[in-house]
Amino acid sequence: MSIETLTEQGKQAVVQTPFYGRELLLNARLNKGTAFTESERDAFALHGLLPPHVGTLDEQRERRKRALDAQPTPFAKYTFMRELQDTTETLFYSLIAHYIEELLPIVYTPAVGEGCQRFSEIWRRPRGLFISYPNRHRIEQILADPAYDGIRCIVVSDGERILGLGDQGAGGMGIPIGKMALYTALGGIPPEHCLPILLDVGTDNEALLSNPLYIGWQNKRVRGPEYDAFVEAFVAAVEKRWPHILLQWEDFAGENALTLLDRYRTRLCTFNDDIQGTAAVTTATLLAAIHATGVPLKDQTIAMFGSGSAGIGIINLLISAMREEGLTAEQARSRFYAFNRYGLLIEGCRGIRMGQQALLRKRSDVENWELSGGDDISLLDVVRNAGITVLVGVSAQAGAFTEEMVRSMAAHTERPIIFPLSNPTSKSEAIPADLLHWTDGRAIIGTGSPFAPVPFGNGAIPIAQVNNSYIFPGLALGILVSRARRVTDSMMMAAAKALAGLSPARRDRNAPLLPPISESRNLSLVVAEAVGRQAIVEGVAEIEDPLLLPEMLRGYVWDPVYLPYQRIR
Repeated sequence: MSIETLTEQGKQAVVQTPFYGRELLLNARLNKGTAFTESERDAFALHGLLPPHVGTLDEQRERRKRALDAQPTPFAKYTFMRELQDTTETLFYSLIAHYIEELLPIVYTPAVGEGCQRFSEIWRRPRGLFISYPNRHRIEQILADPAYDGIRCIVVSDGERILGLGDQGAGGMGIPIGKMALYTALGGIPPEHCLPILLDVGTDNEALLSNPLYIGWQNKRVRGPEYDAFVEAFVAAVEKRWPHILLQWEDFAGENALTLLDRYRTRLCTFNDDIQGTAAVTTATLLAAIHATGVPLKDQTIAMFGSGSAGIGIINLLISAMREEGLTAEQARSRFYAFNRYGLLIEGCRGIRMGQQALLRKRSDVENWELSGGDDISLLDVVRNAGITVLVGVSAQAGAFTEEMVRSMAAHTERPIIFPLSNPTSKSEAIPADLLHWTDGRAIIGTGSPFAPVPFGNGAIPIAQVNNSYIFPGLALGILVSRARRVTDSMMMAAAKALAGLSPARRDRNAPLLPPISESRNLSLVVAEAVGRQAIVEGVAEIEDPLLLPEMLRGYVWDPVYLPYQRIR
């Protein structure tokens, strides 16, 4: 644990621990490796267990960076970083902090996708909790470990809809681990406050069910009332163990994601990043893009290709933003054309699911359109007939935005806004270089996966990565510091507006839509303050004076540095 003690130099944090010897070195949270001083080696019986050189964090970081650079593939780099996290946590976060833009795609998307697919190969040491269906009667016992007394936030997944890769079962644990790492790396939330959890209710992935090396519960997924009862038992145990916890739902399948958020959002301080975080960062990036076009949001016509939980969340937040610009809810909804796997969501169409009814267009809306034929109305039909100005993809259908479609859009829109947001890169609806080629460089592009700047003309055009990591670390930080009891839609809008306000494109229409992710610590503080202030305004925060927020935020944020240690005997 960390305490504050007074030294001759003033107030200094000191780590006190009873661990010593091998036990100390095997504790990833406490291990400093060669950076233990001579006096610490004396006190903690470390001589002989470490080489004689006394190093620094800077030296260790340089050594690990060289070893990381020597790894041959993104998956190898991902595995290297996961092993570093499980051995020397402070060094892991220090490395990320110094190389954020380079390492974010390694510790999270897109490399985490393969990490989840091959999780059984690389699992080495316990991190987080696997709560399996056969252990449903032991949930309170599992959570009761005193090691978890200080937990303040949880990311939980059931592994059913991992990125655009589908059901990964227990391998989905890579997502909560990765998200929690970004809570700390980008938001400064102390790692000892974070707990990743995987609810293992089985898998319908036949490859995993037939793989003898699979580490999860090798059974078909539990569904229906049994699934609901299991999740309820988990939530009830979490409430009992940590009454003021922040719980983030992550990568649940569409209907479960919407249902669970609706069921628990007024009972817990909880949010779903796939629904609300994606909506917030997309809204922020779209507001920045719209500034570059000069056309207000309320006058944009938006095609949402994919209307699962993420698409619905984006539409709902954008409708709120349009209403702030003066439209009624009905007028705002009329600006959207949403799609499922079959085509446009319209009265009488196939495959309508929960939450999509409000997105249905009337048959009269298309009665004068020239259609390509068949019962389903395609995205190309809508682009040609509806005057689409914004095209957003959350479908996980690679190449869905075709040349014919994009050229048709560009023919009637001076600056088409095109966001292929599906992850990982292999699932992206389009490649930025193609989009720029098909629009003569006029497209304003945001992607879910990272893409390098695209050479065009005499320069290179930067591609904004519309990554939730711009939002959720700051959102969580603001919630924890303000001690919010709930996560409201207005808090999500506050986060989106705060990020949009930091867009370089607000000052220069040719500048990037989003600030560099290397500035994430400062970005998270801005988002956190906006979220905390909104929580106070809405009366859902325990603190009442917004003027206290900046100092409280700075005081709470954890930095990856080594502190002096004292042994408790």
